[in-house]
Amino acid sequence: MDLKPLIDKKDEAAQYMIDEITHICKDMDTRSPGTKGEKEACEYMAKVLKEDCGCERADVESFKENPGSFFGWIYFTITFVLLAIALYFVAPIISLILIVAGLTIVFLQFGLYKKCVDRFFPELTGHNVTAVKKCTGEVKRRIFFNGHPDAAWEWPVNYALGGVGFEGHAIICGIGAVYYIVISIMYMAKYGVSFGVIDTSSYLFKMALWGLLFVPFLVGLYWMWNKNRIVDGANDNLSGCYMGIAILKALKDNGIEFENTEVGVILSGSEEAGLRGAKAWCEAHKGEFDDVPTFIFSYDTIHDPKYLMTNYRDLNGTVKADKDVSDLFMEAAKELNIPCKKGWVPPLGGATDSAAFAQAGFRATGVTGLNHKLEDYYHTRRDTYDNMNAEGLAGCYAVSVKALEMFDNGAKQ
Repeated sequence: MDLKPLIDKKDEAAQYMIDEITHICKDMDTRSPGTKGEKEACEYMAKVLKEDCGCERADVESFKENPGSFFGWIYFTITFVLLAIALYFVAPIISLILIVAGLTIVFLQFGLYKKCVDRFFPELTGHNVTAVKKCTGEVKRRIFFNGHPDAAWEWPVNYALGGVGFEGHAIICGIGAVYYIVISIMYMAKYGVSFGVIDTSSYLFKMALWGLLFVPFLVGLYWMWNKNRIVDGANDNLSGCYMGIAILKALKDNGIEFENTEVGVILSGSEEAGLRGAKAWCEAHKGEFDDVPTFIFSYDTIHDPKYLMTNYRDLNGTVKADKDVSDLFMEAAKELNIPCKKGWVPPLGGATDSAAFAQAGFRATGVTGLNHKLEDYYHTRRDTYDNMNAEGLAGCYAVSVKALEMFDNGAKQ
């Protein structure tokens, strides 16, 4: 299938995305994970997929989650560390245990996106969308375009100081925790495990006093997120949602039908709560799409064209994306002479929904269009419909259409 007519209209597709995203941001409720706003957006986009994009199937699916837990690790970890600092002066062994416990929680909940402290937070209902446009003949392959419809809670430090300030604050807190681990071990190595006020003449006592300089930074981490302010999420990640929707609409508008390739869209809710929607989708659809080669392109924050990237590793660098799916996007970009970097989501970079799909055995890759050194619009009130990048959207759309064309013609299967 030759999809050049769609590629040539990439600017028109980008404007369609911006117009639709503007409508959702201006006319609908905020979309934090598990809220009525997330559901409203899912229902609206499912309607668009069915009525304007020719999808025979556009299901809105619900799942249970505890979205407050994703940043809820803060209340456990920071409280444990602050208690550990106070208890160091009387019981270094307890100090050590508390810090290790606190760091384990943040590693599991925020580092690996596990459900470590979910049970301690209110249960809400999140929503996904699964839409499929059938082919005219026998299904021989399938491709999904994925984005997440929910929006983030604001990160106040990133809004005020940018990514350097945000990441610097977190790193200082991490150093502070490790600092007290080290001096706790050093004290026990010298004096053994003991209880009672430690030797105030010891240099380790003086080091502990100097370590109190970390306390204001640790206390400040309680306000790492503002759960009362939800950003518009135009770039992160309605841009990802509408990448697939725009492709399907263009196919319908141009009267293009595939003979052997199914094309679909997955909108996986509550990504900002730790990939909860994508994980729920994988559980709900386990084995359903194993009949033919099925590729998933997962988009997140498609903004600046100079940062268009295929992420070969995800989830803080711990999860490997499918090489064939990743290579297909890179090769499509090369065919169109559109710059696209080969990269990864690094430690402290978080994750895209691609990680959840990959962990569940689906063939997926993540495509991003932002600097992984956080921009000041990322998770802040600056992520608005009037701060979108039409060139970035158009370029990613063109590469995605080319990847679809190459996939339909048998590439990477």
